[in-house]
Amino acid sequence: MAITIQEINELRKKTQAGLMDCKKALTEANGDMEAAMEILRKKGQLVAAKRSDRDAAEGCVLAKVDGNYGAMIALKCETDFVAKNADFVALATKIIDAVVANKCKSMDEVNNLTIDGENIKDAITNRSGVTGEKMELDGFNYVEGEDIVAYNHMNQNFLCALVVLNKKGFEEAGKGVAMQVAAMSPIALDADSVPQDVKDTETRNAVEKAKQNQIGKAVENALKKAGINPAHVDSEDHIESNTAKGWITPEEAAKAREIKATVAKEAEANLKEQMIENIAKGMVAKFYKENCLLEQAYIDDNKVSVAQYLKSIDKDLTVTDFKRFTLRAE
Repeated sequence: MAITIQEINELRKKTQAGLMDCKKALTEANGDMEAAMEILRKKGQLVAAKRSDRDAAEGCVLAKVDGNYGAMIALKCETDFVAKNADFVALATKIIDAVVANKCKSMDEVNNLTIDGENIKDAITNRSGVTGEKMELDGFNYVEGEDIVAYNHMNQNFLCALVVLNKKGFEEAGKGVAMQVAAMSPIALDADSVPQDVKDTETRNAVEKAKQNQIGKAVENALKKAGINPAHVDSEDHIESNTAKGWITPEEAAKAREIKATVAKEAEANLKEQMIENIAKGMVAKFYKENCLLEQAYIDDNKVSVAQYLKSIDKDLTVTDFKRFTLRAE
């Protein structure tokens, strides 16, 4: 039977599928609108299955706040072209609106939501059929608190942050801290909030680095005392290549190897445990300062920490929680 342009446009309006896809679906369904919609839905599932192993690295990240609740989601796709498509962004917007309206607290709750009478998973699958790209919902986060500020970096929908303040009426300060979160990617609120396994790992690494630094200094001083440039013998490859170039003699190469072996062993045996612990503590403290939000140098005034900046506005003002999500590799 002949398919009219009115029928094609009606199906396109309902599904957002391409004109040719709508025409083919209506033709296959002999003009039955419901059957044509089902054909397009199945096509979306087929596309999603075929592209399940593809990397969805682009997409749309959105954050929204409603009273004492804030959330962010990332609807991912394969290409920047689709990510900037108005219909794709509209779908992501409907999802974040539904998430906030229902104050979801888990991805399961999000996936069970409906938008326009359709389950979110089905809506994403159907959109995948329209674009021909893999799509997936990822990066759900939420916060609750006294006052919440959402930040969408450059309004480009690829990096969002949520910041919770303990007091209302400080939106400008909250925005500044949200920009801090976006720019500096802290891993925790403060040192006490750093997961114990991260603390243990950083401490072990700091102790080992402190030991190697002290051993390295001892070896370097011994090499200099012997008249050998440490940079010429810092690895076996350099020793061989610099000997071949004539920058060091075979005798100097042999001497360097002997010094590196004997001095390193002697220095390791005589390391002062308390000194190593103190150096390691300093390294860990630096790690906290660089990676904990309240201890980071504030981006608009690096002479003060974020905590100090907030207290300069109000002595009791602080951040109680934050979340961040980005599509970009860091």
